[in-house]
Amino acid sequence: MESPDALLDERALSKLKWRCRRGLLENDLLIEKFFGRYESTLTVRQAKGLNDLMDLSDNDLLDLLLRRKEPPQLLETNSQASASTSEALEVLNLLRPAASGAVPVPF
Repeated sequence: MESPDALLDERALSKLKWRCRRGLLENDLLIEKFFGRYESTLTVRQAKGLNDLMDLSDNDLLDLLLRRKEPPQLLETNSQASASTSEALEVLNLLRPAASGAVPVPF
């Protein structure tokens, strides 16, 4: 089993990018910015967090990215759980600056 801090290999990164394709253009653009900034340094742990976030509906994901909501404010219990894992929160902290153009605060 891979260490959570190991870098994502090329095949896993390719699968993750495919998994991150969304129905809302806004989400796609923000996720594309995220990959442009972080794809060479993504860890297995961060990939898990991103996968957790991809379990959300497009609207819930966009609300989180634009800080209109925080994970506990999501209506569905499953969405709250997916968005509240430590891995998902770490990645959300990296994704949100992509939405605003700011530099992320260390997690």
